[in-house]
Amino acid sequence: MAQVWQNLTEGRSGIGPITLFDASDFPVRIAAEVKGLDQADFGPHGVDWLEHPRQTRFAVTSAVQAVRESGIGEGAVDPMRFGVYLGCGEIFWDLSQFGPLMAQALRNGEFDQRQFFRNAVAKSNGRREENNEPNMPSYCLAGLFGAQGPNLNCIAACASSTQAIGGAAEIIRRGEADAMLAGGAHSMVDPMAMSGLHLLSVLSTDNEKGPAAMRPFDGERSGFVVGEGGAVVVLEELEHARARGAEILGELSGFASGHDAYRVTDTHPQGRGYVHCVRQTLKQAGLNVTDVDYINAHGTSTVMNDRIETLALKQAFGRDAYRIPVSSTKSMIGHATTACGALEMIVAVMAVRTGVIPPTINYEVFDPHCDLDYVPNTAREIECRHVLSNSLGFGGQNATLIVSRFDEASPSKTKPGKPDRRTAA
Repeated sequence: MAQVWQNLTEGRSGIGPITLFDASDFPVRIAAEVKGLDQADFGPHGVDWLEHPRQTRFAVTSAVQAVRESGIGEGAVDPMRFGVYLGCGEIFWDLSQFGPLMAQALRNGEFDQRQFFRNAVAKSNGRREENNEPNMPSYCLAGLFGAQGPNLNCIAACASSTQAIGGAAEIIRRGEADAMLAGGAHSMVDPMAMSGLHLLSVLSTDNEKGPAAMRPFDGERSGFVVGEGGAVVVLEELEHARARGAEILGELSGFASGHDAYRVTDTHPQGRGYVHCVRQTLKQAGLNVTDVDYINAHGTSTVMNDRIETLALKQAFGRDAYRIPVSSTKSMIGHATTACGALEMIVAVMAVRTGVIPPTINYEVFDPHCDLDYVPNTAREIECRHVLSNSLGFGGQNATLIVSRFDEASPSKTKPGKPDRRTAA
Protein backbone atom coordinates (compact mmCIF):
# COMPACT_ATOMS: atom_id res chain seq x y z
CA MET A 1 0.00 0.00 0.00
CA ALA A 2 2.90 2.37 0.65
CA GLN A 3 3.86 2.44 -3.02
CA VAL A 4 0.24 2.93 -4.14
CA TRP A 5 -0.22 5.78 -1.69
CA GLN A 6 2.99 7.44 -2.84
CA ASN A 7 1.86 7.19 -6.47
CA LEU A 8 -1.54 8.69 -5.65
CA THR A 9 -0.18 11.59 -3.65
CA GLU A 10 2.39 12.29 -6.39
CA GLY A 11 -0.35 12.32 -9.03
CA ARG A 12 0.93 9.35 -11.04
CA SER A 13 -1.49 7.61 -13.37
CA GLY A 14 -1.75 3.85 -13.86
CA ILE A 15 -3.54 4.21 -17.21
CA GLY A 16 -1.93 2.90 -20.38
CA PRO A 17 -2.51 0.70 -23.44
CA ILE A 18 -4.54 -2.47 -22.91
CA THR A 19 -2.38 -5.60 -22.80
CA LEU A 20 -4.83 -8.22 -21.47
CA PHE A 21 -6.43 -8.64 -24.92
CA ASP A 22 -5.84 -7.40 -28.44
CA ALA A 23 -7.63 -4.04 -28.49
CA SER A 24 -6.04 -2.76 -31.70
CA ASP A 25 -9.40 -2.70 -33.54
CA PHE A 26 -11.47 -1.78 -30.49
CA PRO A 27 -12.79 1.79 -30.03
CA VAL A 28 -11.34 1.85 -26.50
CA ARG A 29 -7.66 0.89 -26.29
CA ILE A 30 -6.63 2.14 -22.83
CA ALA A 31 -7.24 0.89 -19.30
CA ALA A 32 -5.70 0.95 -15.82
CA GLU A 33 -4.44 -2.63 -15.56
CA VAL A 34 -2.86 -4.23 -12.51
CA LYS A 35 0.66 -5.19 -13.50
CA GLY A 36 3.34 -7.21 -11.80
CA LEU A 37 1.07 -9.45 -9.70
CA ASP A 38 3.46 -12.09 -8.42
CA GLN A 39 2.58 -15.66 -7.43
CA ALA A 40 4.30 -15.05 -4.09
CA ASP A 41 1.72 -12.36 -3.30
CA PHE A 42 -0.92 -15.07 -2.86
CA GLY A 43 0.78 -16.61 0.15
CA PRO A 44 2.47 -20.01 0.60
CA HIS A 45 0.19 -21.80 -1.88
CA GLY A 46 0.24 -19.17 -4.60
CA VAL A 47 0.18 -21.61 -7.49
CA ASP A 48 -3.27 -22.82 -6.41
CA TRP A 49 -4.83 -19.46 -7.32
CA LEU A 50 -3.59 -19.24 -10.90
CA GLU A 51 -6.67 -21.05 -12.24
CA HIS A 52 -8.99 -18.49 -10.64
CA PRO A 53 -10.30 -15.32 -12.35
CA ARG A 54 -8.42 -12.07 -11.86
CA GLN A 55 -10.92 -10.68 -9.37
CA THR A 56 -10.45 -13.67 -7.06
CA ARG A 57 -6.68 -13.28 -7.29
CA PHE A 58 -7.03 -9.57 -6.47
CA ALA A 59 -9.23 -10.39 -3.46
CA VAL A 60 -6.84 -13.08 -2.19
CA THR A 61 -3.69 -10.96 -2.48
CA SER A 62 -5.43 -8.00 -0.82
CA ALA A 63 -6.72 -10.15 2.03
CA VAL A 64 -3.35 -11.85 2.57
CA GLN A 65 -1.77 -8.41 3.00
CA ALA A 66 -4.58 -7.16 5.25
CA VAL A 67 -4.46 -10.18 7.55
CA ARG A 68 -0.68 -10.12 7.71
CA GLU A 69 -0.51 -6.40 8.56
CA SER A 70 -3.39 -6.52 11.05
CA GLY A 71 -2.05 -9.51 12.97
CA ILE A 72 -5.48 -11.13 13.00
CA GLY A 73 -4.19 -14.50 11.91
CA GLU A 74 -4.80 -17.90 13.48
CA GLY A 75 -5.82 -17.74 17.14
CA ALA A 76 -6.45 -13.97 17.19
CA VAL A 77 -10.22 -14.26 16.71
CA ASP A 78 -12.89 -16.91 17.30
CA PRO A 79 -13.46 -18.48 13.83
CA MET A 80 -17.23 -18.51 14.42
CA ARG A 81 -17.13 -14.74 14.97
CA PHE A 82 -14.90 -13.96 11.99
CA GLY A 83 -16.68 -13.27 8.70
CA VAL A 84 -16.26 -12.04 5.13
CA TYR A 85 -18.31 -9.48 3.19
CA LEU A 86 -17.15 -8.56 -0.32
CA GLY A 87 -18.42 -6.62 -3.30
CA CYS A 88 -17.32 -8.62 -6.33
CA GLY A 89 -18.99 -8.49 -9.74
CA GLU A 90 -19.71 -10.72 -12.69
CA ILE A 91 -17.10 -12.77 -14.53
CA PHE A 92 -17.16 -12.75 -18.32
CA TRP A 93 -16.77 -15.65 -20.72
CA ASP A 94 -13.28 -16.28 -22.01
CA LEU A 95 -13.81 -15.63 -25.73
CA SER A 96 -10.88 -17.86 -26.69
CA GLN A 97 -12.87 -20.79 -25.27
CA PHE A 98 -16.44 -19.62 -25.84
CA GLY A 99 -15.91 -18.54 -29.46
CA PRO A 100 -14.97 -21.99 -30.82
CA LEU A 101 -17.95 -23.58 -29.02
CA MET A 102 -20.27 -21.12 -30.76
CA ALA A 103 -18.56 -21.56 -34.15
CA GLN A 104 -18.83 -25.34 -33.99
CA ALA A 105 -22.56 -25.08 -33.32
CA LEU A 106 -23.27 -23.13 -36.54
CA ARG A 107 -24.93 -25.16 -39.28
CA ASN A 108 -25.50 -23.36 -42.60
CA GLY A 109 -25.69 -20.05 -40.82
CA GLU A 110 -28.12 -21.35 -38.16
CA PHE A 111 -27.29 -21.89 -34.50
CA ASP A 112 -27.65 -25.53 -33.42
CA GLN A 113 -28.43 -25.34 -29.71
CA ARG A 114 -28.14 -29.08 -29.14
CA GLN A 115 -24.71 -29.20 -30.74
CA PHE A 116 -23.60 -26.27 -28.60
CA PHE A 117 -24.73 -28.06 -25.43
CA ARG A 118 -22.94 -31.26 -26.45
CA ASN A 119 -19.72 -29.36 -27.12
CA ALA A 120 -20.00 -27.33 -23.93
CA VAL A 121 -20.52 -30.42 -21.76
CA ALA A 122 -17.64 -32.23 -23.43
CA LYS A 123 -15.11 -29.41 -23.40
CA SER A 124 -15.99 -27.04 -20.56
CA ASN A 125 -14.10 -27.14 -17.28
CA GLY A 126 -16.62 -27.49 -14.45
CA ARG A 127 -14.18 -26.29 -11.82
CA ARG A 128 -13.43 -23.17 -13.83
CA GLU A 129 -17.15 -22.44 -14.27
CA GLU A 130 -17.64 -22.78 -10.52
CA ASN A 131 -14.74 -20.40 -9.89
CA ASN A 132 -16.43 -17.81 -12.11
CA GLU A 133 -19.33 -17.29 -9.69
CA PRO A 134 -19.20 -13.77 -8.16
CA ASN A 135 -19.49 -15.15 -4.62
CA MET A 136 -16.42 -17.39 -4.97
CA PRO A 137 -13.89 -14.79 -3.72
CA SER A 138 -15.73 -14.50 -0.40
CA TYR A 139 -15.85 -18.29 -0.09
CA CYS A 140 -12.16 -18.54 -0.91
CA LEU A 141 -11.23 -16.03 1.78
CA ALA A 142 -13.35 -17.90 4.33
CA GLY A 143 -11.50 -21.12 3.60
CA LEU A 144 -8.10 -19.47 3.44
CA PHE A 145 -8.42 -17.79 6.85
CA GLY A 146 -10.86 -20.12 8.63
CA ALA A 147 -13.55 -17.42 8.80
CA GLN A 148 -16.65 -19.40 9.77
CA GLY A 149 -18.88 -16.43 10.56
CA PRO A 150 -21.18 -14.43 8.23
CA ASN A 151 -20.21 -14.72 4.57
CA LEU A 152 -21.75 -12.51 1.90
CA ASN A 153 -21.13 -10.92 -1.48
CA CYS A 154 -22.89 -7.80 -2.69
CA ILE A 155 -23.46 -6.78 -6.30
CA ALA A 156 -24.71 -3.20 -6.37
CA ALA A 157 -22.84 -1.95 -9.43
CA CYS A 158 -20.20 0.65 -8.60
CA ALA A 159 -21.40 0.89 -4.99
CA SER A 160 -20.79 -2.82 -4.29
CA SER A 161 -17.68 -2.77 -2.13
CA THR A 162 -18.75 0.36 -0.24
CA GLN A 163 -22.02 -1.43 0.53
CA ALA A 164 -20.02 -4.51 1.59
CA ILE A 165 -17.78 -2.55 3.96
CA GLY A 166 -20.73 -0.74 5.49
CA GLY A 167 -22.68 -3.97 5.79
CA ALA A 168 -19.74 -5.67 7.48
CA ALA A 169 -19.55 -2.84 10.01
CA GLU A 170 -23.26 -3.23 10.73
CA ILE A 171 -22.77 -6.96 11.37
CA ILE A 172 -20.14 -6.09 13.97
CA ARG A 173 -22.32 -3.38 15.51
CA ARG A 174 -25.19 -5.86 15.86
CA GLY A 175 -22.88 -8.17 17.80
CA GLU A 176 -22.90 -10.96 15.20
CA ALA A 177 -19.12 -10.92 14.63
CA ASP A 178 -15.97 -9.58 16.24
CA ALA A 179 -14.08 -9.09 12.99
CA MET A 180 -14.82 -9.05 9.27
CA LEU A 181 -12.74 -9.09 6.12
CA ALA A 182 -14.49 -6.51 3.96
CA GLY A 183 -13.87 -4.96 0.57
CA GLY A 184 -14.14 -5.95 -3.05
CA ALA A 185 -12.42 -6.87 -6.29
CA HIS A 186 -13.22 -6.80 -9.98
CA SER A 187 -11.81 -6.69 -13.48
CA MET A 188 -13.76 -5.47 -16.49
CA VAL A 189 -10.67 -5.18 -18.69
CA ASP A 190 -12.30 -7.71 -20.98
CA PRO A 191 -13.63 -7.38 -24.54
CA MET A 192 -17.18 -8.40 -23.65
CA ALA A 193 -17.34 -6.23 -20.54
CA MET A 194 -15.86 -3.18 -22.23
CA SER A 195 -18.14 -3.63 -25.25
CA GLY A 196 -21.14 -3.32 -22.97
CA LEU A 197 -19.78 -0.24 -21.25
CA HIS A 198 -18.93 1.32 -24.61
CA LEU A 199 -22.50 0.78 -25.80
CA LEU A 200 -23.66 2.69 -22.71
CA SER A 201 -21.51 5.63 -23.92
CA VAL A 202 -19.69 5.93 -20.60
CA LEU A 203 -16.13 5.13 -21.72
CA SER A 204 -13.64 7.67 -22.99
CA THR A 205 -12.44 6.98 -26.53
CA ASP A 206 -9.66 9.58 -26.26
CA ASN A 207 -7.06 6.84 -26.69
CA GLU A 208 -4.41 9.24 -27.93
CA LYS A 209 -4.57 11.14 -24.63
CA GLY A 210 -3.56 8.04 -22.70
CA PRO A 211 -3.41 8.81 -18.96
CA ALA A 212 -4.95 12.24 -19.59
CA ALA A 213 -8.19 10.69 -20.90
CA MET A 214 -9.51 10.26 -17.34
CA ARG A 215 -10.32 13.81 -16.20
CA PRO A 216 -13.04 14.01 -13.52
CA PHE A 217 -14.88 17.33 -13.16
CA ASP A 218 -12.91 18.83 -16.05
CA GLY A 219 -14.88 20.76 -18.66
CA GLU A 220 -13.60 18.50 -21.45
CA ARG A 221 -14.19 15.14 -19.76
CA SER A 222 -15.57 12.50 -22.10
CA GLY A 223 -16.08 9.37 -20.03
CA PHE A 224 -14.13 7.05 -17.78
CA VAL A 225 -11.25 4.66 -18.27
CA VAL A 226 -11.80 1.12 -16.96
CA GLY A 227 -9.61 0.10 -14.04
CA GLU A 228 -9.30 -3.13 -12.10
CA GLY A 229 -8.02 -4.32 -8.75
CA GLY A 230 -9.02 -5.25 -5.25
CA ALA A 231 -8.90 -3.98 -1.71
CA VAL A 232 -9.70 -5.78 1.54
CA VAL A 233 -9.62 -4.31 5.04
CA VAL A 234 -9.96 -5.86 8.49
CA LEU A 235 -12.87 -4.35 10.38
CA GLU A 236 -12.96 -5.16 14.07
CA GLU A 237 -15.04 -4.38 17.12
CA LEU A 238 -13.06 -1.80 19.06
CA GLU A 239 -12.73 -3.64 22.37
CA HIS A 240 -11.73 -6.82 20.54
CA ALA A 241 -8.99 -4.91 18.71
CA ARG A 242 -7.78 -3.30 21.93
CA ALA A 243 -7.68 -6.64 23.74
CA ARG A 244 -5.29 -8.16 21.22
CA GLY A 245 -3.15 -5.02 20.99
CA ALA A 246 -3.99 -4.27 17.35
CA GLU A 247 -2.78 -1.13 15.62
CA ILE A 248 -5.95 0.83 14.87
CA LEU A 249 -5.64 2.77 11.61
CA GLY A 250 -8.98 4.55 11.77
CA GLU A 251 -12.62 4.31 12.77
CA LEU A 252 -15.51 3.57 10.44
CA SER A 253 -17.86 6.01 12.11
CA GLY A 254 -20.73 6.27 9.63
CA PHE A 255 -22.41 4.40 6.79
CA ALA A 256 -25.61 4.64 4.80
CA SER A 257 -26.99 3.30 1.55
CA GLY A 258 -30.05 4.10 -0.51
CA HIS A 259 -31.49 4.12 -3.98
CA ASP A 260 -32.65 6.84 -6.34
CA ALA A 261 -35.61 4.68 -7.48
CA TYR A 262 -35.66 6.78 -10.63
CA ARG A 263 -34.52 4.93 -13.75
CA VAL A 264 -32.60 1.71 -14.33
CA THR A 265 -29.96 3.50 -16.38
CA ASP A 266 -29.80 6.98 -14.83
CA THR A 267 -29.02 8.72 -11.57
CA HIS A 268 -31.75 11.04 -10.35
CA PRO A 269 -30.96 14.50 -11.81
CA GLN A 270 -31.01 16.05 -8.34
CA GLY A 271 -29.06 13.19 -6.75
CA ARG A 272 -31.81 12.59 -4.20
CA GLY A 273 -30.60 9.14 -3.12
CA TYR A 274 -27.07 10.37 -2.61
CA VAL A 275 -28.19 13.43 -0.61
CA HIS A 276 -30.18 11.14 1.69
CA CYS A 277 -27.13 8.87 2.12
CA VAL A 278 -24.88 11.75 3.13
CA ARG A 279 -27.36 12.99 5.72
CA GLN A 280 -27.87 9.51 7.18
CA THR A 281 -24.13 8.83 7.28
CA LEU A 282 -23.47 12.07 9.16
CA LYS A 283 -26.30 11.23 11.56
CA GLN A 284 -24.89 7.78 12.31
CA ALA A 285 -21.43 9.25 12.85
CA GLY A 286 -22.80 11.96 15.12
CA LEU A 287 -21.25 14.66 12.93
CA ASN A 288 -22.30 17.92 11.33
CA VAL A 289 -21.44 19.10 7.83
CA THR A 290 -18.84 21.38 9.41
CA ASP A 291 -16.94 18.35 10.73
CA VAL A 292 -16.11 16.83 7.33
CA ASP A 293 -12.59 17.75 6.20
CA TYR A 294 -12.32 15.95 2.86
CA ILE A 295 -14.56 14.13 0.39
CA ASN A 296 -13.30 11.34 -1.84
CA ALA A 297 -15.76 11.69 -4.70
CA HIS A 298 -17.16 8.98 -6.93
CA GLY A 299 -15.90 11.27 -9.72
CA THR A 300 -16.17 9.05 -12.80
CA SER A 301 -15.28 11.63 -15.48
CA THR A 302 -18.63 11.23 -17.23
CA VAL A 303 -20.52 14.42 -18.01
CA MET A 304 -23.64 13.58 -16.00
CA ASN A 305 -22.10 11.81 -12.99
CA ASP A 306 -19.74 14.64 -12.13
CA ARG A 307 -22.42 17.27 -12.66
CA ILE A 308 -25.02 15.47 -10.53
CA GLU A 309 -22.52 14.56 -7.81
CA THR A 310 -21.47 18.20 -7.56
CA LEU A 311 -25.09 19.34 -7.36
CA ALA A 312 -25.87 16.71 -4.71
CA LEU A 313 -22.86 17.73 -2.62
CA LYS A 314 -24.08 21.32 -2.63
CA GLN A 315 -27.53 20.18 -1.53
CA ALA A 316 -26.15 17.96 1.23
CA PHE A 317 -23.50 20.36 2.57
CA GLY A 318 -24.90 23.77 1.70
CA ARG A 319 -22.28 26.52 1.78
CA ASP A 320 -19.78 24.10 3.33
CA ALA A 321 -19.56 22.29 -0.01
CA TYR A 322 -17.34 25.12 -1.24
CA ARG A 323 -15.09 24.82 1.81
CA ILE A 324 -14.44 21.06 1.70
CA PRO A 325 -11.75 19.70 -0.67
CA VAL A 326 -13.19 17.10 -3.06
CA SER A 327 -10.99 14.86 -5.18
CA SER A 328 -11.34 11.82 -7.41
CA THR A 329 -8.57 9.23 -7.22
CA LYS A 330 -10.19 7.53 -10.21
CA SER A 331 -8.31 10.12 -12.25
CA MET A 332 -5.21 7.99 -11.58
CA ILE A 333 -6.45 4.42 -11.11
CA GLY A 334 -9.43 4.42 -13.44
CA HIS A 335 -12.87 3.13 -12.52
CA ALA A 336 -12.53 -0.28 -10.88
CA THR A 337 -16.33 -0.81 -10.91
CA THR A 338 -17.42 -3.01 -7.99
CA ALA A 339 -13.99 -2.64 -6.33
CA CYS A 340 -13.77 1.15 -6.47
CA GLY A 341 -15.43 1.85 -3.10
CA ALA A 342 -13.02 -0.37 -1.17
CA LEU A 343 -10.01 1.21 -2.87
CA GLU A 344 -11.35 4.66 -2.01
CA MET A 345 -12.09 3.68 1.60
CA ILE A 346 -8.39 2.92 2.00
CA VAL A 347 -7.62 6.36 0.54
CA ALA A 348 -9.87 7.81 3.26
CA VAL A 349 -7.97 5.90 5.95
CA MET A 350 -4.63 7.13 4.62
CA ALA A 351 -5.90 10.71 4.44
CA VAL A 352 -6.83 10.80 8.14
CA ARG A 353 -3.53 9.14 9.07
CA THR A 354 -1.23 11.29 6.98
CA GLY A 355 -3.11 14.57 6.57
CA VAL A 356 -2.48 14.40 2.81
CA ILE A 357 -5.24 14.61 0.20
CA PRO A 358 -4.55 13.03 -3.21
CA PRO A 359 -5.28 15.29 -6.18
CA THR A 360 -7.68 15.09 -9.09
CA ILE A 361 -5.18 14.97 -11.94
CA ASN A 362 -5.80 16.13 -15.53
CA TYR A 363 -7.98 18.99 -14.31
CA GLU A 364 -7.46 21.88 -16.73
CA VAL A 365 -10.76 23.31 -18.02
CA PHE A 366 -13.37 24.81 -15.69
CA ASP A 367 -16.94 23.52 -15.98
CA PRO A 368 -19.49 25.98 -14.57
CA HIS A 369 -21.63 23.03 -13.46
CA CYS A 370 -18.68 21.65 -11.45
CA ASP A 371 -17.53 24.56 -9.32
CA LEU A 372 -16.18 23.01 -6.12
CA ASP A 373 -12.59 22.62 -4.90
CA TYR A 374 -11.43 19.46 -6.68
CA VAL A 375 -7.80 19.61 -5.45
CA PRO A 376 -6.54 20.05 -9.01
CA ASN A 377 -3.35 18.24 -10.03
CA THR A 378 -1.38 18.62 -6.79
CA ALA A 379 -1.81 16.88 -3.44
CA ARG A 380 -2.60 19.01 -0.42
CA GLU A 381 -1.78 18.77 3.28
CA ILE A 382 -4.58 19.59 5.71
CA GLU A 383 -5.78 18.72 9.21
CA CYS A 384 -7.96 15.73 8.34
CA ARG A 385 -10.21 14.23 11.03
CA HIS A 386 -13.25 12.96 9.11
CA VAL A 387 -13.41 11.84 5.46
CA LEU A 388 -16.53 11.08 3.45
CA SER A 389 -16.17 8.45 0.70
CA ASN A 390 -18.85 8.32 -2.02
CA SER A 391 -20.05 5.55 -4.32
CA LEU A 392 -22.79 6.05 -6.89
CA GLY A 393 -23.72 2.93 -8.84
CA PHE A 394 -25.31 2.44 -12.25
CA GLY A 395 -29.06 2.23 -11.85
CA GLY A 396 -29.25 4.57 -8.87
CA GLN A 397 -27.52 2.70 -6.03
CA ASN A 398 -25.77 4.98 -3.54
CA ALA A 399 -23.53 4.23 -0.57
CA THR A 400 -21.38 6.48 1.59
CA LEU A 401 -18.86 5.93 4.39
CA ILE A 402 -17.22 8.22 6.91
CA VAL A 403 -13.75 7.28 8.09
CA SER A 404 -12.57 9.15 11.19
CA ARG A 405 -9.21 9.52 12.84
CA PHE A 406 -9.22 7.14 15.79
CA ASP A 407 -9.23 8.87 19.15
CA GLU A 408 -9.15 6.82 22.35
CA ALA A 409 -10.74 9.69 24.22
CA SER A 410 -13.63 10.32 21.83
CA PRO A 411 -17.02 9.77 23.48
CA SER A 412 -19.31 6.90 22.62
CA LYS A 413 -22.10 7.69 20.15
CA THR A 414 -24.13 4.74 21.44
CA LYS A 415 -27.34 5.29 23.37
CA PRO A 416 -27.17 4.64 27.13
CA GLY A 417 -27.68 0.99 28.01
CA LYS A 418 -26.51 -0.23 24.59
CA PRO A 419 -23.11 -1.87 23.99
CA ASP A 420 -20.49 0.48 22.55
CA ARG A 421 -19.60 -1.36 19.34
CA ARG A 422 -17.36 1.13 17.59
CA THR A 423 -15.75 -0.31 14.48
CA ALA A 424 -11.98 -0.10 14.06
CA ALA A 425 -10.27 -0.44 10.72
